[in-house]
Amino acid sequence: MSTKTILIVDDEAAIREMIRVGLELAGYDCIEASNAQEAHGIIVDQRPDLVLLDWMMPVTSGIELLRRLRREDLTRDMLVIMLTAKDDEDNRVQGLDVGADDYITKPFSSRELMARIKAVLRRGSSPEQEETIEVDGLKLDPASHRVFANSEPLDMGPTEFKLLKFFMTHQERAYSRGQLLDQVWGTNVYVEERTVDVHIRRLRKALLTDERDFGQLIQTVRGTGYRFSATGVSA
Repeated sequence: MSTKTILIVDDEAAIREMIRVGLELAGYDCIEASNAQEAHGIIVDQRPDLVLLDWMMPVTSGIELLRRLRREDLTRDMLVIMLTAKDDEDNRVQGLDVGADDYITKPFSSRELMARIKAVLRRGSSPEQEETIEVDGLKLDPASHRVFANSEPLDMGPTEFKLLKFFMTHQERAYSRGQLLDQVWGTNVYVEERTVDVHIRRLRKALLTDERDFGQLIQTVRGTGYRFSATGVSA
């Protein structure tokens, strides 16, 4: 298997060096960037396998760079782990909402960082279902990262897209909030289960069109969690 390349983005040279030494000892190739503008150019030109992105940087923050990456077709699927001293849950949720694949708070151990990197790379290398999925007039195209309702394009965030993709490929089964967190956010991401409810509400809102409320396909299963079903019958 080819060596993975990781881009380290942090405005502090000492932190970049500390991370780089550990990654190179673990067998990774490393690239460094000291700011968001430099990082964006490297990402577009060199396409690293994963980006370690510091949140707090001058001029353009890491979270702003992540928003840009998720907006652009060329970079929206780039694997990104946020590195930050912000350790409260609201910040973790914000980072994951924008589309971070994982979130690590400083200070962190080399062992934890390596475990998180391996987990994210493993998820990113899993075979993606590239075929268009269509259910009852709702169509999701994984290749273009677009969703259509009766040919009308819908606008939704990256987490809502992942959630909808999971639902559409796992129909008619009820999933608990914990199971959805594991399947959509990943087992190494630590957020409360209420995060699922927030994104379900956002997803349902995104699925509401002038012609039809496609959000009804996502049913609340009392005492359990949620189910995606074309039957339109709530539990």
